[in-house]
Amino acid sequence: MPGLVSYLVWTLYPIFKSFLMSLYKWNINPKIPNQFVGLSNYAKLFQDDKFYTALLNTLKYVIVTVPGQMIIGLFVAIFLTKSLKGQTLFRLLYYLPVITSWVVVSVLFQYLFATRGGLVNFVLKDVLHVIDTNIRWLAQENTAMIPVYTLGIWKGIGWSMLIFLAGLQGIPKQLYEAARIDGANGWMLLRKITIPMLWPIIAFQTVMLTIGAFNVFLSVYVITGGGPRNSTHVLSTYMFKEAFEYFHFGYGAAIAVIFFVIVFSIAQIQRKLFKREVY
Repeated sequence: MPGLVSYLVWTLYPIFKSFLMSLYKWNINPKIPNQFVGLSNYAKLFQDDKFYTALLNTLKYVIVTVPGQMIIGLFVAIFLTKSLKGQTLFRLLYYLPVITSWVVVSVLFQYLFATRGGLVNFVLKDVLHVIDTNIRWLAQENTAMIPVYTLGIWKGIGWSMLIFLAGLQGIPKQLYEAARIDGANGWMLLRKITIPMLWPIIAFQTVMLTIGAFNVFLSVYVITGGGPRNSTHVLSTYMFKEAFEYFHFGYGAAIAVIFFVIVFSIAQIQRKLFKREVY
């Protein structure tokens, strides 16, 4: 009962309230009546180029960061299953980014990708001599999301590693021993044993990471602020800007409702597809 009450108060009620707000020209001042506008906020939304840019950026973030976290996390987990000295320390170091503050690491990455004095430009230009001039990472539309992608992958590797470690420990070692006797190499062990046995884990991680990636907010808000020229807005930052900077609460609520429908639909599709594959 306490869990149910908490779910109703903090989850279902805000969703219902957001939908009601999206039907009004909502005013934050309780003394001023809210104007009922019906579905006009949704009509405006589907004609808004900035909304489609934010949606596309969100999808790109999901497509880049989810596979990146899972692939690197899997190989790190496989590496850490070996008998290594300081194995516990390595696991701690890889997991450390997960528990660090999003604000702190976002500011750090903002400095790392700075045009002048940034470590990334220093390494590429002065150490590796790959580029001749400093890249304006955060000032160009085609490069501004790269620091956000990089941060998203780096921060999520530890969580994927931990889940994969738990899955790898549940795979019987006899399977690997029998395969090696039959002449299987490392790639064949990974493709024929490890990945099939980890498929339920992969399905779980894909759904959870996708939902988390759709909710990206702080890294974009701190590193780019949606710029340059609103080119790096994702759904959550665009919704926040419309509601809490421009005070278009009804329009922001409409974005939230569409956002919820998209994430819920994708999560359900993924769950059904992976459930069928797992069984």
